[in-house]
Amino acid sequence: MDSEDRVKPRLGDVVAGVDGSPSARAAALWAAAEAVRRERPLHLVHAADTDRRALYTDADTLQDVREAGRDLLIDIAEAVAAEHPGLVVTRELSRQEPVAALRAAAGRGGTVVVGSRGLGGFAALLLGSVGLGVAARAEGPVVVVRGAEDRPRHGSVTAAVHDAEDLDWLPLAAAEAEARKSVLRLVSVWNVFAHVGEVATMLDDLDGTARKRVHAMKDLADAVRAVYPDLVVGHHVETGTSTPGILMQASDHTDLIVMGRGGRRLGVGPALGRVAHALIHHAHCPVQIVPHTAPHTPPHNLPTGGEGS
Repeated sequence: MDSEDRVKPRLGDVVAGVDGSPSARAAALWAAAEAVRRERPLHLVHAADTDRRALYTDADTLQDVREAGRDLLIDIAEAVAAEHPGLVVTRELSRQEPVAALRAAAGRGGTVVVGSRGLGGFAALLLGSVGLGVAARAEGPVVVVRGAEDRPRHGSVTAAVHDAEDLDWLPLAAAEAEARKSVLRLVSVWNVFAHVGEVATMLDDLDGTARKRVHAMKDLADAVRAVYPDLVVGHHVETGTSTPGILMQASDHTDLIVMGRGGRRLGVGPALGRVAHALIHHAHCPVQIVPHTAPHTPPHNLPTGGEGS
């Protein structure tokens, strides 16, 4: 983070995917609170998938799907308004399938928020696929809302970091902490078994390797403090054999856990690593996945589209 790059990123508008499930409703309310913290609008999206359904569904059924989607959007918007009367809320009934609809609605500037479970039965599996698909492919941050709705506030945001490359997305985690008036905790997991057997690393030099990791975390914390001098930034290295396990424990004591997503993309299926995959499914708090290429100064306005509401 060079001196010319030391500019606070702006958090973008918030896009919440709704599908009629209790989890999606809770995620929409979480997204509303997030939008209030950011002082940005909330955009509710229901992906009716009518373009694909039209290939095998009659016109009357498609009309029923549209009407049900519009009713759902109105219901969620009213629930949001009851809790946050001054929040600007827009609604979109999209003709696309969920992943494409949410990506299009958020563009490069918005943050997508989804629930962790869908409707009962097979739909629950589909929503898991939606959450993974959006987290793997979105151009901006994606939050999968997990944890109990009434869990206590811990006053912290936790960023799962590894090395200097995390400075590509770490300022957004700092912005989240600042918006919450919380502390930012940088957590790095040092797995000894990841180094044993390497040509350049001998067993008697593992302590030196660990010290280098600690110094690297201090450098990351100092870089964040240079941009956010009023933000309390803590950093520590956890030693263990399971990175997902340690981060899941950390998620039990924080309000939001944030981690970066590399540029790897697959032709089919999600392109998330095992750690992100595990957190999305098992964390005790909301999980935010940020692409390493996420823009730091997103535009204010979101693209519009769909069938309207």
